[in-house]
Formats: sequence, structure tokens, C-alpha cells
Amino acid sequence: MLEAIKVTEQLHWPETEMAKKFVLSPSEKPLSPSQLYLERWSPGVLKDLFGTSSYNGILQNEEEEHQSPKGSPYRRPKRTQRLVSAASRQPGVRPIVLIRPKGGYRDSNQSQIFSSSTRLGNNITVLGNPISLTPRPISRPIRISQASSSRIKLPLLAGENTAKKLCILAAIKPSNVESEKTRFFKSDFIYNPQFEYSNPVAPQVLEKHNNASDRFLTQAVRIMELALQKYGNYEKFEQATGGNLLTKSRIWSHVKKYMEKEGCVGEIVVHLTDDLLSRASMTVVNGRPTLTINISTAREQWLEGMLRHEIGTHYFRGINNSQQPWSSGAGRKKLGLRPLNPTEEGLASIHSVLFRRDPTLWRAALLYYTVYQAGHMSFCQLFRDLGRFVHDPNTRWDYCVRAKRGQTDTSQPGCFSKDQVYLDGILKILRHREKIDFQLLTALGKVSYEDMERLKGLAVMEHVRIPHFLQDQSRYSEQLRKIMEVNRLTDEELRTLI
Repeated sequence: MLEAIKVTEQLHWPETEMAKKFVLSPSEKPLSPSQLYLERWSPGVLKDLFGTSSYNGILQNEEEEHQSPKGSPYRRPKRTQRLVSAASRQPGVRPIVLIRPKGGYRDSNQSQIFSSSTRLGNNITVLGNPISLTPRPISRPIRISQASSSRIKLPLLAGENTAKKLCILAAIKPSNVESEKTRFFKSDFIYNPQFEYSNPVAPQVLEKHNNASDRFLTQAVRIMELALQKYGNYEKFEQATGGNLLTKSRIWSHVKKYMEKEGCVGEIVVHLTDDLLSRASMTVVNGRPTLTINISTAREQWLEGMLRHEIGTHYFRGINNSQQPWSSGAGRKKLGLRPLNPTEEGLASIHSVLFRRDPTLWRAALLYYTVYQAGHMSFCQLFRDLGRFVHDPNTRWDYCVRAKRGQTDTSQPGCFSKDQVYLDGILKILRHREKIDFQLLTALGKVSYEDMERLKGLAVMEHVRIPHFLQDQSRYSEQLRKIMEVNRLTDEELRTLI
């Protein structure tokens, strides 16, 4: 299935370069080199694509500019689809250039192959599936940029002497997690792991993230207890609502179909791995936007929700953000913007459960609860405590590691509090859902819903990209109401809390 996809090598974390790099774009028929126009992502754009930038950016000291396409801001210009596979950067390995013409796809063996010495263009025009916005009536019209502003100055990436800086999520993943897991399981779950790190994070940085909140703890526990009443335990909930685990070939097929719906085939490198604490992540690897999917959690009913989370939310809001006046740190500071979280992860988490038959917010609730308890418990105490919600010891281990990552001696109370941002953001967005224009929130890029009103008059709306699931706003609103009902959330309760 999908003959164009070839596995090159195993994925390793994160000391060695990730492999299994693919852009899902098999070719219909071979074209000549004169028909190709290859382009390279600017690192300035990449910084803003993954807007939880303090977590997801691998930074490089480089600045580039790109030319925006001319014409109507909401019509896709006619062009040849430009697709490039990400071949492993090893001697003797040649990248395969794949073209998607109007006719469709065919076997990659019939694609044109060029040597790695082929010179590539230096610019990129961000295109894909620009869609006309149909926002709710607003008092002030959205200003559309003029053709005279077609060149966008991209922000300079942080860093000195072009040295790459590991993102915090990579830095706080223990390097000895497997050996400590073995030791923990052999101890009958009474040993507190002693984690080691290849690139330890400064204590003052970790302290900033050791601040668990109990603001929504009652709601988190209630959401999980409702699921337990209905399904009995997490494992039954997972099977009933998520379905069976997918094979690699079916994952590739689902990802390809989703990218076709969003018009982003050829833009994102895709990795499959079983060595990931989360279900998926959007990062930058070797200068390319990269989606890494955890195959051990990829279930048939949940996979599209994950793609809406990572691509339809994080990636598209990042693309839109890159052309806004607030795309740089200096621009955000000048306008006094609020942090993009919890809006960014809250919105993405809503999109994860959108259109599910049962949109129970179990994962967001369990992450919130686990972080809070980790701030008051040792690792083995936390592991035992989670047993009331999750039976499987491997699943419990994963949640405990997420909450305790960054710590060396896990016998001490302490947490990495980022995982509370999901439920926090979900509840705040649901609280204000009647006032939020969700198409506009996506078009504005990496901003908080609280900043929307004052930014809409400053926004550049040419070539903004809106995911397909946001086109029918009436259906979208109905799904938000369903999420409220299934999780027993009321407007009165949320108004009291927020």
C-alpha cells in the first residue's frame, strides 16, 4: 500500500538525527527537470510555525525573506504542485523529487530522480489551500493588505554563532528512561527512578514549570469519573472510543488523505516512532516542519483528531502567524500580546475530540490531574495514585514520566506543569465560545483569544489558511455544545471559575 513510501532507517531520540522522513506525495507521471521549481523553507517561517516556540523550536541564527504571491487573497493561483521528499542526509543518499500533477498519483519508481547536487531555490511562497473567511458580523472590518506589501520581513531566529539550541521538551526527556523503567518494574513499583539527562536544563528554568494549579482539579476528576462510570476503566474507554491500533501502512494512508483535504501535501515531513511520550508532536528537524506520530497510540478513531490538533491547528496557525505584524518577538512585545498559551493548546485539544462519537476530555483531564499530584508526591506514590483511573502499568508509567520529567531524584515532590495547559485552555475557550470567531482566531496566527478584538484591524489576511473542519461554523458550534454536554460542563460553572 502506498508504494511511494520507503523506510530508510530507524528513528532515534534525540541524540541522532531522526529518520523515516517522508513527504507523502507519490507522483502520477515523470516530468522533466525544467518543470520543477524546488523551494526551501525559511527558518524564520519555521520558528513561527511551531508557536509553542519555547517548547517546539530548534533554533538557528538565520534570516531570510520571501516573496508573497500576487492576486486574489482567497484564490489559489494555478501552479505545478512542488513536492520534495526528505532523504536522509548521508553520503551517497540522493533525495527523490516527487511531483503531483493534475492527473493524480502513481508509483514513485516512475518519479524523476535527481542527484543531491541539484541547486534549489532559496525562497518559498506559502501556498496550499487558502480559503475565503466567512466570519461572524463584526463592528470593524478586517483590513486586507495591499500588493505593495507583498514582501514580508521574516523574524530573525534566536541563537548565537549559529549554534542550535535543544528545545526544552527534548532536553527534559531522560536519557536512561528505559533502564529506569526496567528497574522500577522489577522493584514491584516501589523504586523512585533516578533520571539522567544528556542536556540538563538550568534549575531556574525547571522551577518556572514547577507550579501546578488546582483551579480546574474538580472538573478534571469529574470528567474521568464520568468516563469510568460509563466504561469501567481507561482501557475499555480507549478501545470503545479509539478503536483498534493502526498498522503503519494505514497510518500513512490516513495522513496522506488528511493532507490532501487541507491542501498541504508535500509541506511536512512525517515520522513514525514508538519512542515518544506524547501521541504526536510538531517540530523542526534539519530545517523542515516535521510531524512525528507515536504508532503505539495511533488508533483508527483518534488519528484524524490528532491531525486536526497538529496540522489543522498548530501548523496552520503558524503559517498564518508568519505574515502578521506580531510574527516576531519584538512585534509581540510592541503590541503587548498575551502568551499564546493556553489558547494554542486548548484550541488544538478541542480539535482532537471534535466530531468524536464520545468527545470525553479524558486525556486533558488526566494530564491536569497527574501534574497536580506530581507536585505533591514522589514517583512511586503518583504511580499508585493513578491506579484509580488507569490499570495498565505501562500507561501509568508514561503519564508519571511526563509529569516528573526534568527531575533527577523523583522521590521528591515536583512536576513539569506544561501538561495542565490543555484542560486550562479547553475550559477557557468553551467559556467564551459564543464570542469567539474561530475562523478569525486561526487566521490571526499564534495569538490568545483575548487579543483578537484589538488585532483584527491590524491583521494581514492575504493567503491565510483555514482548515476544512472550520468551514461550517454552525456544525463546529454544535460540536462545542456536545463537548460541554458529554463532559457535564455548564456555562454557569465556567462563568464562576473563569
